[in-house]
Amino acid sequence: MKLSKFFAQLTAVVAVSAAASMAVAAQPPVTLVVPYAPGGATDILARTLAQSLSQELDRSMVVENRAGGGTIIGAQLVSRAEPDGNTLLMATSTTLAINRSLYKSLPYNPSDFAPVGMVAEVPLVIVVSPSVKAKTLPELVALAKADPGALTFGSAGNGSPQHLAGEMFKTDTGISLTHVPYKGTSAALNDVLGGQVSMMFADLAPVLPQIQAGKLRALAVTSAKRLPNLPDVPTVRETQVPGTANFEAVAWQSLVAAPGTPEATTQAYNTALNKVLNDPAVQEKFLAYGVSIRTSTPQELKSYIETESARWATVVKASGATVE
Repeated sequence: MKLSKFFAQLTAVVAVSAAASMAVAAQPPVTLVVPYAPGGATDILARTLAQSLSQELDRSMVVENRAGGGTIIGAQLVSRAEPDGNTLLMATSTTLAINRSLYKSLPYNPSDFAPVGMVAEVPLVIVVSPSVKAKTLPELVALAKADPGALTFGSAGNGSPQHLAGEMFKTDTGISLTHVPYKGTSAALNDVLGGQVSMMFADLAPVLPQIQAGKLRALAVTSAKRLPNLPDVPTVRETQVPGTANFEAVAWQSLVAAPGTPEATTQAYNTALNKVLNDPAVQEKFLAYGVSIRTSTPQELKSYIETESARWATVVKASGATVE
């Protein structure tokens, strides 16, 4: 091959590569909206995902926290975004299922978002203050029946998954517990640790160190299976408390896109998402956060949202919880 011809071909290859690089660079970053404040479980998971998805998609991703209104502010922002695939929402069970029944009206329609896929489930742990005499869940139920309303349970707020899990447990077991709502998990946890509140249905991550240190007593987990982080703590079902044979209450996270986002785009995101969630390094991080990875197709997520909406509507109605 003549030297001049070789350089001509090399120049053409470099030009094509440069054009491709410029095309990638010209793409705007994907914005992943988190409807919670920085530092919480959903925010931490979102940032872990964003880093891995950015590498998988070869596109930059920016996490944007839009907290407030029980995830409504962030959800409303994404509901009004352009359907170009550049805006995603880290949507939770609160955003897509619970809020439908909790609020008389919403500025977004949960069914309008374009589903991408499930991300994780967040099992809850029933923990009690050391001042509570019960050492097992059956003993706790017996205490509650002996003195209705005397036991209190804290939550991250009225209508939160932690609150509604407690209401579900009350309904299933026929006991009376007094709900004490707080503005966030930390405040509720502090009062349980201090003995001002009897118990909590809590996310695992913030209470695991307290359980391990003996400052809280874990009686059961609300998932269908035991947790790797707490192998000796039974599920609610295993305790065989009457009425709890099918008990399960988990919060969950998913990815959805702006309404009207093309199916081809959400499917591409789904493929990348599931690949990332099957990465052992990502799975190890999620396990450390106390959550269980769950994958799905976009259609499976859509169906799951409808099923969960109906299930939580029953719980919200039984609890009488409403938010204006």
